[in-house]
Amino acid sequence: MNRILSIGWWRIGLRTGIVVVLALAAMRLCANVYSDPPEIVLVLGEPYEDMRKRSSAQIDEVLSGHAWFRMPRSDAKLRFNDPVYGFVTPTARYFTVGFDDGKVRNVHMSPQTEPLRLDDALRVALDLQDQWRRGGWVPLDANEWPPIADNQEWRNRLHACNFNAGFWRASSRYQTQLGITCFADDEHPNEERYLISLEVSRPY
Repeated sequence: MNRILSIGWWRIGLRTGIVVVLALAAMRLCANVYSDPPEIVLVLGEPYEDMRKRSSAQIDEVLSGHAWFRMPRSDAKLRFNDPVYGFVTPTARYFTVGFDDGKVRNVHMSPQTEPLRLDDALRVALDLQDQWRRGGWVPLDANEWPPIADNQEWRNRLHACNFNAGFWRASSRYQTQLGITCFADDEHPNEERYLISLEVSRPY
């Protein structure tokens, strides 16, 4: 009898353990699905350590007395934190934050996690430009460097695999360079794929 009771309790304990493990796995999955992606939250000129404390993405400490850069330890979005000129990018795999004298100097990134089809690359670029336009940014030298557009002229340029970029400026405070170029993607050798480049800096 005692042996039967022991086996019964062991089975109950095993079931309970399985249920708990499954519940924890489900909670972790839900957290990954519904939690916000990691972000680097910054504005140019602020102390680098302020950016680190505010950001949900992990990034290494500043190198004191150096002009250099750091990269987030995971894919991350950029949330440009200016109250007037702020904007948000898609999640990026290539992402650097430059610093000088302990302060944020610039950002270089490709706001994507893999090379994109042309339609998708244009969608990302146009969304960024729309955010800038709504925030009061204006195109710079638009005759020579027209903003990216989804039209046949721009598609022809991009199909030709030339680097094409536009510049935007927020008053005398910030400047962006946004470009798209084709990219030979080994994982999709028979498809045209594109990389977006984004630089955020002081006007130059």
